[in-house]
Formats: sequence, C-alpha cells, structure tokens
Amino acid sequence: MGFSTLNITNTDLMDIGILLVPEFSMLCFSSAIEPLRAVNRTAGTPLYRRRVFSISGGPVTASNGLSIETEAVLRGDEDIPLLLVCSSFRPEHYWSLELAQTLRKLRRGGTVLGALDTGSIILAKSGLLDGYRATIHWELLETFAEDFPAIDVVPDRFVIDRNRITAGGATTALDLMLAMIRARHGHLLAFDVAGQFIYEQERLGSDPQRGITVRQLEHHAPPLAAALGIMEAHTEELLSIPRIANLSNVSQKELERLFTRHLQTTPGRHYRNMRITIANRMVHNTSLSLAEIALRTGFNSPSAFSRAYRNHFGHSPISERL
Repeated sequence: MGFSTLNITNTDLMDIGILLVPEFSMLCFSSAIEPLRAVNRTAGTPLYRRRVFSISGGPVTASNGLSIETEAVLRGDEDIPLLLVCSSFRPEHYWSLELAQTLRKLRRGGTVLGALDTGSIILAKSGLLDGYRATIHWELLETFAEDFPAIDVVPDRFVIDRNRITAGGATTALDLMLAMIRARHGHLLAFDVAGQFIYEQERLGSDPQRGITVRQLEHHAPPLAAALGIMEAHTEELLSIPRIANLSNVSQKELERLFTRHLQTTPGRHYRNMRITIANRMVHNTSLSLAEIALRTGFNSPSAFSRAYRNHFGHSPISERL
C-alpha cells in the first residue's frame, strides 16, 4: 500500500502535525521536518506547513538533551490531515489514557495517524494499530510483536496500511517523507529534495530497516552476513561460536578473521554487545522486569545481566529506571 490509499494525495497546502514525546529522537524529528522545508524552498511555494505539538505544553526535551519549542498542547480537535507521533526512549512512561483519548478523537475527525521510531508503541497502547500492518525500530520488533499480537508487525522501513503510517526511525522518516512528496508532487520534485540532502539511495518502504549493511556484507563476506543473521535470530537461546561458524559454513578461525577484518571485533564480543544493546532498548522502552529482559537477551541470571550491563555502560540497568 502507498499514499494513494490515503486522503492526503492532493497538491494543496498540507498541514502536518508532529507530536513530540519527551526523550524523542532528534534525528528522527529532523528527518521528518527538513524535507518539508526543502520541498517548499525547491517548489518556490508553500506546499507543507508543520505544526509541532506536545503532550503537556512548552518545550520538549529530546533524548540528546536539546529542547524544541512546540506550538500547543495536542487536544484532539485540530484540523490536521496527518499527525506523526515522534518518540524514542521510554514511550510507555509518557503514554496515558488521556493521550489515547486525544488520538482517538483525531482519528474520528479523519486525521491519518502515524508513528516514528517508538511512536508505534503510543499508537498500539491506544488501541489504534490493532488489525493493521505496522513497524517499529528494528531493535524492538520482536518485543513489539509479542506485546501486541493483534498487530501484524513487519521489519519494513515504513508501512502505510489504510489510514495508519509507521516508520522505523531515523532515516526511515526521511524515506517516508520523500515517498509522500513523490506521491503528491511527482518524482522530479522528490528527487530534487533528496539531492539537497545528498541522499542518493532513497529506499522503498518495504525494504528492511537494516538491509544496507546486510546486503554489503552478503556481497563482500557472505559467511559473516550469515553469522550476524544467526546471532540476531538467537538472542534468547544462545548458540556457541563454533556452532555459529558451522551454520555459516566456515571454520571458527575463519569466522574470527572475518569479524576482525570487517567489524574490528571478535564474534563473542559482538554477540554479547548486540544482546546488551537490545537489552538497553528494552530497559528504556518496555515495562518488562529486569529478570525478563535478562532471559530474553540470553543471560542466565539477572545478576549476570546486571554485571554485563554495568561493564558495558558504566552503570546498572536498574539505575536507568529510577
């Protein structure tokens, strides 16, 4: 599905609302609004007007510590054809029944609802993605699918399903906005906008979020690409490095050589760091207990998980939730 399924494909001036949730991703936000500025400048006429909203008013602080001024509190009676919920860390912490009611009110008024990065969790907890195809940042795909079984979760860069839009975050937001510009104003204008960002590899929504790296490795080091895929598929029930090498059709020594050459690390260290990174995302963006997170990321006990977490980040996981 694409923008042709929505009621926002005419070429008139279009308001796009963005709801900034505290600790949102600045890169994701910038990737969504900068194409709107660029397309207005390139076209020589206003085609889009951004409206930035907050949950409780005033400036909203991003995950990098910088704050963005907002226009107003989102109340649900705004006349906006598209609203994108932009969040990153701890979206569940900022969700509320009142916010859910506001989003549902917008839906009843005909607004197309979208989500960037972990904004999908805000929509999902509000019951607004049940029965839809949707995506989320790749680190949370598995957990998101488990927590919301009524949603058809896919690893695409962005998804348009009827009157819902979801994107994985960061540059996937740029791909999404370029797709909208292309649908409303043609390929040439979208190409010119992408060129302003020196962005020559515009991707389809159906492309996998991590496809670029995987494709490059598949070309230059197929066994390494296979090993990375195997590791990502076994973060809970861990495999030994010799077993991973065997499944990748290389010797353990050759696998170690490939990791050193292409990733400047060892297979074991990469496997552990990958699991810690996934665990970190779960600590920030889910309400799972630390024991459950430890189990889902292959640690045999909460204490082993806490030790590994502290060694990697310099502080304990429980301190992230205080």
